[in-house]
Amino acid sequence: MSGWLQPVSMTGTHARLVPLEHIHVQALSEAVRDGELWKLWYTAIPAPEGMAAEVDRRLALQAEGSMLPFTVMDGQGKVVGMTTYMNVDAKNRRVEIGSTWYARSTQRSALNTECKRMLLGHAFEDLNCIAVEFRTHRLNVQSRQAIERLGAQLDGILRAHQLGASGTIRDTAVYSITAAEWHTIKAHLDYQLSRSR
Repeated sequence: MSGWLQPVSMTGTHARLVPLEHIHVQALSEAVRDGELWKLWYTAIPAPEGMAAEVDRRLALQAEGSMLPFTVMDGQGKVVGMTTYMNVDAKNRRVEIGSTWYARSTQRSALNTECKRMLLGHAFEDLNCIAVEFRTHRLNVQSRQAIERLGAQLDGILRAHQLGASGTIRDTAVYSITAAEWHTIKAHLDYQLSRSR
């Protein structure tokens, strides 16, 4: 794995990010049942019976240096989802924060804001990234609104970007935050989190 991006744990008030491990499979399988997230047609979230294979896939990408996956826990230490640094470009110091899902009961809470605050802080302050990307299906309105609430800017739409498992074609909305914007975005996120306590 690239020496630039190494497994790390991050802890906040509402959330904790720990390196993904096989021991998390059972708890992740239970978390994904909260809202039956794998049934959403516009995203690729593993069903409970596919969770072990998804963990294997993410850890294989980590070994190749193209992903750094995390297990997401809430403030009480309960496993509630997954997120990653992905599409790692060490040469250009860029990452995408993606392949994220949370149990339905934790969605639209301070947990997502804090996870993104920790991931962005590590990316800009420790990894010295020049930009961080977010990508989602053009029709995933909930995800797009969450990304926009962070302060990310829409770079554009990649039309007919990917083939979906169900035979649909995905248009991908691409957002980013640049290093020059981080100081202001950090103040924005810290303010949002201060109102959640």
